[in-house]
Amino acid sequence: MLAPQRQAQILTDLQSSGGVRVSDLVRKLGVSDMTIRRDLEALARRGLLEKVHGGATLPVQPVSEEPGFVAKSARELQEKDSIGRAAARLVEPGATVAISAGTTTWALAKHLGTVPGLTVVTNSVPVADALSAAEASDRTVILTGGVRTPSNGLVGSVAVASLRSLHVDVVFMGVHGMDERAGLTTPNLAEADTNRAMIESGRRLVVVADHTKWGTVALARFAQVDDIDVVVSDRRLPGRAVEVLGEAAEVVLAGSEDADAGTSGADGVAEGVS
Repeated sequence: MLAPQRQAQILTDLQSSGGVRVSDLVRKLGVSDMTIRRDLEALARRGLLEKVHGGATLPVQPVSEEPGFVAKSARELQEKDSIGRAAARLVEPGATVAISAGTTTWALAKHLGTVPGLTVVTNSVPVADALSAAEASDRTVILTGGVRTPSNGLVGSVAVASLRSLHVDVVFMGVHGMDERAGLTTPNLAEADTNRAMIESGRRLVVVADHTKWGTVALARFAQVDDIDVVVSDRRLPGRAVEVLGEAAEVVLAGSEDADAGTSGADGVAEGVS
């Protein structure tokens, strides 16, 4: 097993359990103690874990930390693209949808180019740009306006007022964090208010979030897990997350071959939303 493969497995185990031991990784991966420690050191330098005595844990981020759009857009590229492609399949021609700010929702927007007759409400400049770039004369894009955040979202009173005057079929929501107890969270208070208003404008809520968002808790909660109708994530989503989310919502797990993506939940996967 090559170093990148070992390190990917270490991160998968870390996301599932929250912590790993050097001794367990030595047995599981069949390499030396020194090799594992070098892998942990390499991952720690990238900020992907924190080394502790005898192993490593997930890094603890300040609840108010808000990475910029460019920084976030470089993370989990394959997963976000697969999630965006799978989520786009839930959109029927002629639907009216709202799309929140975020890099995963941006990935979704890039897969909506072939869906005819869409009306899209968004508070994301990159999402609006991606939709406007697609060659579709029958598409309407409504940008809310507002104050721009580090994540390129438009938030605040102007955005909230715009959203409260509108009604959409389905809301596609990106999240900074998703947790069993804390719910859906963001480090930006104004963005939390804007997200609440967007959720209230829709009949259904679809959350698009890669596996790294599970267990992350930011400053402000804007929804509970029970508010979600569908979750679209990737196949590295921890089993506990699938279990918890599946009790409240349909769960779509997308992968590189997401045409046969796995699902859970009482009703399976919605073939479309409108």
